[in-house]
Amino acid sequence: MSGNDIIVSLDIGTSKVRAIIGEVTNGAINIIGVGAAESEGIRKGSIVDIDQTVQSIRNAVEHAERMVGIEIHDVYVGITGNHIALQPSHGVVAVSNEDREIGEEDIERVLQASRVIALPPEREIIGVVSKQYLVDGLEGIQDPRGMIGVRLEVEATIITGAKTAIHNLRRVVEKAGLNTADMVLMSLASGNLTLSKDEKTIGTILVDIGAGSTTIAVFENGTIAATSTLPIGGDLITSDISYGLHTQMEHAEKVKLKFGCAQVAVAAEDQVFKVPRIGSNTEKEFSQVDLANIVEPRVQEIFQLIRGEAYRLGYGDVPGGYVLTGGTVTMPGMLPIAQAELAASVRIATPDFIGVRDPSYTSGVGIIQHVTKSIRHRVPTTMKIPAKKPAKEKTGWFDKVKNWLSEFI
Repeated sequence: MSGNDIIVSLDIGTSKVRAIIGEVTNGAINIIGVGAAESEGIRKGSIVDIDQTVQSIRNAVEHAERMVGIEIHDVYVGITGNHIALQPSHGVVAVSNEDREIGEEDIERVLQASRVIALPPEREIIGVVSKQYLVDGLEGIQDPRGMIGVRLEVEATIITGAKTAIHNLRRVVEKAGLNTADMVLMSLASGNLTLSKDEKTIGTILVDIGAGSTTIAVFENGTIAATSTLPIGGDLITSDISYGLHTQMEHAEKVKLKFGCAQVAVAAEDQVFKVPRIGSNTEKEFSQVDLANIVEPRVQEIFQLIRGEAYRLGYGDVPGGYVLTGGTVTMPGMLPIAQAELAASVRIATPDFIGVRDPSYTSGVGIIQHVTKSIRHRVPTTMKIPAKKPAKEKTGWFDKVKNWLSEFI
């Protein structure tokens, strides 16, 4: 793998922590390692127990390391939550080159200029997304590299988050023995991976339904326009199954994953299973139809809440419709219910990479693709061997006096 770039993404979810290792060769991404571990210490997408979360991260990373045979040091961490906010900004710089050709340095400077905004003390900038560049007043430029101009401007979207949530996320990664190379907004990374250029231009809503939370991201005019997180997800379905079948959450989760069906119409009566009952040593038999009668009303409610949130954001009737991803959407029968409740065109997005063809991996793979595009030809630090620090020269008493006197001469 010498000469190739290794990028590692870390997706800390409510049900699973996933570490994905991507190898980038001439811009092409290959997923060479995947590690997953049960997520402990996370509730509805937020960290509630530092030590348990640290252990989950370690387990996932060690799993990925064993698969590939490398040691991971730096990771790109996905961030999400209802504390995320988007803010428009504008940056202006003068082109620095003598020949007035716009280069990478000019673009970096104008993006840095757009970050100079007034922020409340409890918020922190996570990233900057360019909407368009302007060269000497000419609008609609997506990539100004190589163009000739005097004045470079950018219209950008600043992604901010709550300092507490950001610092806690950095803290658990640090305590797990890793370095946070950067933080990436998961909905932005997932959208860039799953949505086509046309979908991002005309207006499309990406819905990531996880175990503890659902993230809604609106893409319009080629970039992210709005985002929101709802505290609903697959855990609600598990809770309903636990209550309806009078069994423990652990058994309810296993039944959901193996026999779960979101629509009664497609459930099979002959698919039967047994579950241990709470307060009893006996098991009771149920069919997939019994399970679907519990699941379907909750799934309908989830999509009704998603549609309501889309209207609240002001994007209820986007031309591109809805794109679903996340672990919960893999349940059979999800798509027809989503189409009925959202009253729009709906499709399910899955990463097109060997080993991760499952909607639950969309965020992790999206982070790798996002980083690949943003770093361009720069080598990430994940596989770099730190350079040895030069040894400090011993300074004698005479040298110390000489140095002290030289400050006055």
